[in-house]
Amino acid sequence: MIETLMALAAENGFSHWAAADMSALTPRQDVRDMCCADRCGRWNASWSCPPACGTLEQTAADIRRFDAGLVVQTTGALADEFDYAAMEDIQRRHKRSFESFARQVRLLTGECLPLSAGSCTLCRRCTYPDRPCRFPQRRMASMEAYGLLVSDVCQRSGLGYYYGTGTMTYTSCVLYKTKNEVT
Repeated sequence: MIETLMALAAENGFSHWAAADMSALTPRQDVRDMCCADRCGRWNASWSCPPACGTLEQTAADIRRFDAGLVVQTTGALADEFDYAAMEDIQRRHKRSFESFARQVRLLTGECLPLSAGSCTLCRRCTYPDRPCRFPQRRMASMEAYGLLVSDVCQRSGLGYYYGTGTMTYTSCVLYKTKNEVT
């Protein structure tokens, strides 16, 4: 299965990918605390972000349902460290590719847990907390919302996290089952 997913990662245009070190996928309170600081403005504002995405105990239980994963990255060039237009373009490409990739993995595996880079952006304005999510099957929480330290997941999975001056990289992962029953 991993070879098939790696081929799909290439077809979807990702720059880098590797099998996830599942032991690195341990939700951490310090990462969740960064979410609580609300620097991105999504804390308590989206179904895909804390607290709506669940407690750390719930995210850990979600992760434990799966026994394998693939980490994927999109890296792009920046004109300088303030090239926000390029950063946004790289992020859009990554999110578009990852949404397609997650859909393909779901079709192959029947069930998966896609964890994206950044908050869900399917809707212009999230219905949280007033109404149910419009697209619960397509909604994706971020790796950070699940309490994962992305740099650690990358390093322990054999991927870089920083690819040098003049680059920006977005990282996501998809978890899946290789066995019928995962405990």
